[in-house]
Amino acid sequence: MTMNAISRSQIYVLDQDEALDFYVGKLGLEVAADQDLGFMRWLTVRVPGDQVHEILLEVPGPPALDPATAGQVRELLTKGAMGGWLCLTTDDARKTYEDLAAKGVDVTDEPTERPYGIDFGIRDPFGNRIRIGQMFQG
Repeated sequence: MTMNAISRSQIYVLDQDEALDFYVGKLGLEVAADQDLGFMRWLTVRVPGDQVHEILLEVPGPPALDPATAGQVRELLTKGAMGGWLCLTTDDARKTYEDLAAKGVDVTDEPTERPYGIDFGIRDPFGNRIRIGQMFQG
């Protein structure tokens, strides 16, 4: 048996509508699914055109977490102590940086050339860290 793809990842957010504004409105991702399952809202986003990889924007709570644990996760997330981590790629890191900075995105470090490419860091409104890179060929 072999695995052939990662189809979904998950990060915690405190407000899914605010998360939509950030991930779709500012980063330019698209909604892949937005469904009310009754016990939770299944909200995923993806890079436009990517039919394989989705990111679940999940509010801490049932069914994955009991109320006490969900409260602890929300508290840690609010303190910036439990943010998730995403890596996205772009064709032009410096232009992407300028565009996101102009939109008021929380930039944690400016574009820097590294052995693998040019990348920079941002943070979503909930403390999740995001690296955006222009990868070198090779």
